[in-house]
Amino acid sequence: MEKLVEQTHQEFEGWDEFYTRSVDEKLDFFKSSGRIFDVIYAQQFDREFLNYLCDLADAIRLFAKTKMGQKKLRHLLPHRRAMLYFVQPSTRTFLSFQNACHILGLSVSEIRGTSTSSEVKGESPEDTIRTFASYVDLIISRHPEAGFAEKTAWVLNQTERPVPVLNGGSGPDQHPTQALLDIYTLEREFRNIGGLDGKKIAMVGDLKRGRTVRSLSYLMKNYRDVTLYYVAPDIFRMKDDIKDFLKKHAIPYHETNDFESVMPLVDAIYMTRIQKEYSEDPSSETDTFPQFHFKTKHLSLIQPHCAILHPLPRRYEIEVGVDKDPRAAYWRQERCGMWIRAALIAYIFKVDDEIFEEFS
Repeated sequence: MEKLVEQTHQEFEGWDEFYTRSVDEKLDFFKSSGRIFDVIYAQQFDREFLNYLCDLADAIRLFAKTKMGQKKLRHLLPHRRAMLYFVQPSTRTFLSFQNACHILGLSVSEIRGTSTSSEVKGESPEDTIRTFASYVDLIISRHPEAGFAEKTAWVLNQTERPVPVLNGGSGPDQHPTQALLDIYTLEREFRNIGGLDGKKIAMVGDLKRGRTVRSLSYLMKNYRDVTLYYVAPDIFRMKDDIKDFLKKHAIPYHETNDFESVMPLVDAIYMTRIQKEYSEDPSSETDTFPQFHFKTKHLSLIQPHCAILHPLPRRYEIEVGVDKDPRAAYWRQERCGMWIRAALIAYIFKVDDEIFEEFS
């Protein structure tokens, strides 16, 4: 898959200079012929793209309901190969991407830790990534280091054989494909009540280090009259960079530590867990913050259409008894991830038109 080297590449002298630029200045670097080539930040997505990708995901999942449809999907990309480079613990994102690739017929190879690569011999991460790019047509990365996916795409875009890079989670800063699946889930949950426009959404828990809520917050600029409620302990409040972004785009938000007062007001509740893996001493965070848990008794406080989401894994933030309520959308959210990621891969490899032609 060839990438046209665009003029914007010449504006940056090196990685250090590139990394310090604002995201808005860097967006064109990750495009080819006007289309998204690498998926690094949630800010890359506009409303037109989000609507298009949701429609494409719907088409793919309809195709997959039949044996013939599944066969047609698998014959779209059997000539392509993907690398899942996941060196941070992951179950859902890994399996979601793996099965998204299988749906479209891609061959998949994987690395689940640097201990099995030549990095243990002293090879630089940059050389490791270039090695992977020699064998595959797509790299899907999950890494504990902030900026890793961005640097991976930067490195490969300077080579004679750039391949697309999809950010499957990069440190505590961004998780753009999680934001895609969250939008897809919310649009489906609100399909009969006007979609996501005009809705009130509560984000609860570790907002400071939760890359899912950070990425989803960026996408709110694409929807009309959305109001956000940030519900968190003081030590885990949303960082100023996100709040500054919301102010810039005139998106109203409220901050509170009174979860129950917000419950009746909102159309969706997005629960998160405490991100202990980003603590210097994870064992020191012994408080479970029960006042920020969603309990079975709270079901009587929320609206009949309210969608309860969670990126998972959960520990104690949502009582298991909530699972039986039809408003518990997190298991549907899981499945939406596979379909929207299949849609993204289909878009990246430009087989989206072939899929839509089947419905014309």
